[in-house]
Formats: sequence, C-alpha cells, structure tokens
Amino acid sequence: MPEAVSASLETLAINTIRFLAVDAIQKANSGHPGLPLGAAPMAYTLWTRYLRHNPRNPKWANRDRFILSAGHGSMLLYALLHLTGYDLSLEQIKNFRQWNSLTPGHPEVGLTPGVEATTGPLGQGFATAVGMAIAEAFLAAIFNRPNYPIVDHYTYVLASDGDLMEGVASEAASLAGHLKLGKLIVLYDDNQVMLSNSTSVAFTEDVLARFAAYGWQTLRVADGNDTAAIAQAIESAVLDPRPSLIAVRTIIGYGSPNKQGTHKAHGEPLGEEEVRLTKQALGWTAEEPFTIPGEVLEHFRAAVEHGERFEAEWNALFAAWAAEYPELAQLWHQAHAETLPEGWDADLPFYSAETKPMATRDANGAALNAIAKHLPTMIGGDADLSSSTKTLISGSGLFSATNRTARNLQFGVREHAMGAAINGLALHGGIRKPYAATFMTFSDYMRPAIRLAALMEIDPIFIFTHDSIGVGEDGPTHQPVEHLAALRAIPHLTVIRPADANETSAAWRVAMLNKRPTALVFTRQKLPVFAPEGVLEGVARGAYIKAEALGGTPEVILIATGSEVSLIMEAHRILNEMGIRARAVSMPSFELFEAQEPAYKELVLPAAVTARVAVEAGVPFGWHRYVGPRGKIIALERFGASAPQEVIFKALGFTAEAVVNAARELLGR
Repeated sequence: MPEAVSASLETLAINTIRFLAVDAIQKANSGHPGLPLGAAPMAYTLWTRYLRHNPRNPKWANRDRFILSAGHGSMLLYALLHLTGYDLSLEQIKNFRQWNSLTPGHPEVGLTPGVEATTGPLGQGFATAVGMAIAEAFLAAIFNRPNYPIVDHYTYVLASDGDLMEGVASEAASLAGHLKLGKLIVLYDDNQVMLSNSTSVAFTEDVLARFAAYGWQTLRVADGNDTAAIAQAIESAVLDPRPSLIAVRTIIGYGSPNKQGTHKAHGEPLGEEEVRLTKQALGWTAEEPFTIPGEVLEHFRAAVEHGERFEAEWNALFAAWAAEYPELAQLWHQAHAETLPEGWDADLPFYSAETKPMATRDANGAALNAIAKHLPTMIGGDADLSSSTKTLISGSGLFSATNRTARNLQFGVREHAMGAAINGLALHGGIRKPYAATFMTFSDYMRPAIRLAALMEIDPIFIFTHDSIGVGEDGPTHQPVEHLAALRAIPHLTVIRPADANETSAAWRVAMLNKRPTALVFTRQKLPVFAPEGVLEGVARGAYIKAEALGGTPEVILIATGSEVSLIMEAHRILNEMGIRARAVSMPSFELFEAQEPAYKELVLPAAVTARVAVEAGVPFGWHRYVGPRGKIIALERFGASAPQEVIFKALGFTAEAVVNAARELLGR
C-alpha cells in the first residue's frame, strides 16, 4: 500500500477529482455531478491505496477490476483514469459526452482505456462483477500452485442505491453470497437520494441485513469523507472470505450550497453560479476550469510507477511458475490467445441422413461436449434447467464454494443475473467461451444483459431451447413466438436457429469463431436429420439451398428456419412431384446471411423469383424483406396453446400441405 500523504494533499486530490467532474459536466451542459462530488473520497481511497492496476497496460491479466455500476457517475471514473495515467487526455475530459469522444455519458468498454465493463443500466455492473469474481476464483483454482498465486486479484464495484434496488443485483448478490466470492467488494454510495426524490419514498429496507442474509460481510462507514474509516473497511473486506458490502454514507452533491443532499444534484449540471459557490465552499481556489495542481498530478501519477512494479513482480512470478509448470503455462497461453487451439473442432459430430430424428437441444449437448473437451477453461451454466437444455459439461461437477475447478455453473432460477454474469466471465479473460442456457421464452428476463453483450461486442454464447410452439403441453406461457424477432432486433447479436443435428454442430462452430455474442436456438421436439453435405458452409453463410428445384430454374422458393425446414423439405418434394419447380432454402441466421456478398444472396434468393413462401413458428416480423411484396409468410399472429406439439402445429397451420397450398396460390396453380 502506498505511503500515507498529508491531509492537505489528500483533500486537494479529492477535490481535484470532484472538480474535473463538475467542470466537464458543466461544459457539456449535461451529466450527473452528484455522485462524483459525494463519492470522490471513497474512490480516491480505493484507487490510491488498494487498487492494483497498471495504467500503462490496462489489460494486465492479474489487475484488480473496478466496475462503476453507477455508470451515470462516469465523470468520476474518467477523472480517475486521466489522473492516474491512463491514455485518456485532458482534452477528452473536456469533450465529455461529445460526438466521437472517449468520454461518453456512461462508461463503454473497448472505447475508453481502463473501463472494464459497459455500465449505466443500473444493476448490470454489479451483476457483471459477480461473473468476473467467478472467473477469478475458477482460474485461480486451475492455475495457482503453492507459492505461485498467478491469479490473485479483487473485483471492486461502486454501486448506488438504484443498483441495489434492481432485481438483477439481488439475484447476483444472492448467488455471490452462496458461492462465497470473497474477492468481490462492493462500495455502496449510500446517499439516500434517488433521481427524483429521497430514497425514503421507495427504498426503506435494511440493505445491510438483506446482504447479510445473502451471506455477505456487511460494513458501514458513517462519514463518506472519512478516508481512514473507508480504508479500514476495505482492509476488513479484503481479509474476509465472504463477499463484502461497504455502505458508505455520503452526501450527494457534497459542497454544493443549494443542491447537496437533494435530488437536484443528481442528474443535471450545477449551473455556473452553483459551480462557483461549490468551489468556494470546498476551498478550491483555481479560477480556471479543469485545473490540476502539479502536486496532485504527481501524487496520482505514482500509479504508473506502482503499476509497472506490480506487473513486473507478477511477470517474474509467472516466469518462475511457467518454468516449473510448463503444461499449465501452455494452457494459460491457450486460454488467453486470440485464436482457438488447433483441433478444437475435430470432434464435432455430424450425422448421416439415416440417423433417427433428434431434438436439436440434444445435438446441442453433443456439440458442446465435443468442443469443451478441447478447451479446459470453457465454463458455463444454466438457470436450473440443465436436464432440459442439455448443457452440462460431462465429467465435471458443479462450480461451488468448495469446488472451484468444476466447469458447470448452477445459477439457480436467476436468468437476468446469469446473463450479466456470463458477460463478466467474457470480459474477465481466460474463459473460452462462457455460455448460459435457459428456455427461449425466458430470454425476456435476460434481454438487458444480452443487449449489453452486443453493445460491448464481447462473445458469450446464449443458448435457448424449447424454441417455439413445439414446446407443446406447457402452453403459451412457455411457447416463445415473438422472441426470435426480438433477439434479431439487437444489433451485433448473431441469432442462429438450426434445422437439425448437423446444422446444430455447424451453428456451434460459428458461435465459437464469432467475436460477438451468439444466440443459439434449439428445439425440444425431435426433428428429421438431413444429409450433412454443405451444412458447414451453408450455416456459416446464414442461408443456403437445401434442396434444388427439379428440371430448371425455380418457380417458387420456400424458406424456413429450425423445425420448419422439415416442413418445406416435404413441401418441396410434393411440389416437384406435381411438376412445380420449388427450391427449399434453410435460413438459420438472418445476420449471417445479411453479411454475405450480394452475388451469394442473389444465388440463394434470385430477384427474378418473386414467388416465395417463408415459414417460421413465430411472429412474421422481419420476414418481409425476404419474401418481398408478392410473397407469403406462414407464421403466427397469436400466442400458442396447450396441447401435444404435433396437434398444435397442425391446428395453427404449420403443415407441408399449407406450404404447398401457399406456393400454388402464388403461382395460380
């Protein structure tokens, strides 16, 4: 821990954080000054005394992670990053919230050096941090050996009352306590004020009692300006084997004579006169905005020297460990490499057309395990549904407080926290690749986390089974109909709904190579297995000709995804027997198909063939671009029903006969 500094320098440093934030927000005429003014002392204490990081290498593997879950207070983080020497210039601070700046309104990973996760939707950062803590515990158990703590770091979170109100944080906190993630430490900015009012109107529970019930160590700091008490609490948290919540009683907008302690300090600039009065109240004498006293910058920039020393010491330890444990070192490099190891897909199963019908959820389990055996740091889990989603890694137990090397995560019925935690696993590094599984209809619970994964352009795999009205007797509550369209609407998310066991293996291959998140969508019911020829390339391209028209150029094109491909294949056979030249196209992924060159799209869906029938057991939204103004869509404009799946499909018009009739009607035949 760095040596103590004088009280005057400490105060000046804390106020520098405050007023870099206040000045940036005032210049932008937009932002949230309340949190930086109130939380600066706890952030200063953590960043100057405890956080082990290297500003010159923000991706150092054994760094502590800091997550600003209260992302609206982003200028607090940007001030810290600039002051401690990250590649974030003062000019970028001055361009807060402006077009093309590195200082957006909420922190974005991959944009701003030193930002560990994209945060802002409250609760997401908290839950993502739980995933990071899981990753640390898992990797430590795999790689650490006596006298070689290669993986040994903490995940720190700064959270607001809004974070702790959100259900995703409650789900994640419950899981973290159960798993005894002792290297997770949350600083709770307990200022008793929300955006529009006091917390007393909506949030009067005993937060510490709740977290104690979750299995957390709970600590309280009565005065948010008491850095010694904050330091003592952090030290207690570091020593405790449980995750820790430190409630720090702060004053929102601290120092603002007319706004501190009220919701008026939360989400709008103070105003020029109030900025002047606040600086006066806190003894800030600099006349120019964005002033950084020289002694303060020198104090903060010590983080560069400390960080380089931390990493150099770790590098020496790593070299000695690698010499003693070369096989582990090889695994480490494999886990952290940009590319997958040679042969990772060598055992992906493919099936002959004579294979008995198979649910794609079952084929999913086979493909997952074929890949996982080549990737020892691949880890994932489910929302208490592994027997249904088929996503257990064989031969590995359940990850727990006493079994940190197991590769199966049991999230319980906590889909939202599961999605966010999987994001944390992906962000942490060393995990190849994290995945989460549940029923398709519950993707609604996970949507905010999936959206953030897409925004961050990270690569977790979201597995959804029980994908349509084919769920059958469980009825419409469990039969997703609008969910495919909803997932397809998320930019940067690749959605793949394979037609059979072979397309399932091909879909897994695409997901593993994808640098962005992937949603894999599988059936509960058994489906016919088609010949594997052309499937790998076809799925990778998003759509391909599954069966060609007999006797020349097609008159009509039949298009489907997933379980409905078997319907168009049967309709294709019937139409060709009737002398109608029909082409069957399997389109497992809109996103992959849209990424293809125009010539390939024209090859699969020639513009001259305007008679087209699309079939999907969901809402028709999104299909019009592929059928055009003349085409027909056999889809759902209603919810499902409770009955055997074969009865539901027939009753709702999903039959080969319906496809044939639609094609004939288009052709006037």
